[in-house]
Amino acid sequence: MELAEFSSDGCSLFLDGNFEDPKLWKECCVLHDIAYWRGGSKKEREEADQAFKHCVEKKTGNSKLAALMFQAVRAGGEPYFPTWYRWGYGWPLGRGYQELSPEEEEMVAEKLRKFRQD
Repeated sequence: MELAEFSSDGCSLFLDGNFEDPKLWKECCVLHDIAYWRGGSKKEREEADQAFKHCVEKKTGNSKLAALMFQAVRAGGEPYFPTWYRWGYGWPLGRGYQELSPEEEEMVAEKLRKFRQD
C-alpha cells in the first residue's frame, strides 16, 4: 500500500486557538494529525484521542473545551468515512483499523523525516 505525504490543516473543522492566541492548541491538532495520518489499531486511535484531549486541556486549562474536542474526534474520525481527517488518512480508504507492519512503520518514519525537513 502507498502512504501519502503527511499533511495537516491544523484543527480541521475547528479553530486552532482563541481570539487572544489564534494558534493556542494548534500544536495538539498537528500531533493528533500525525497519529491519524499514520493510522493503526483501534487501541492506537483511542490512545491518540486521549493524548489529544490531555494536550488541549494542558494548553488551555479548559477541561470542557478539551472534552468537546475529544468527543468531536471520536465521532468523526472513524477510518470508514471518506474524509481527509479520518483515522489512517495517509493510507487508501478501506484500510480500517490495522496495525502497521515494520515496513510500513519505516515508510511513516521516512515521510515524517521529510516533512520535518521542509
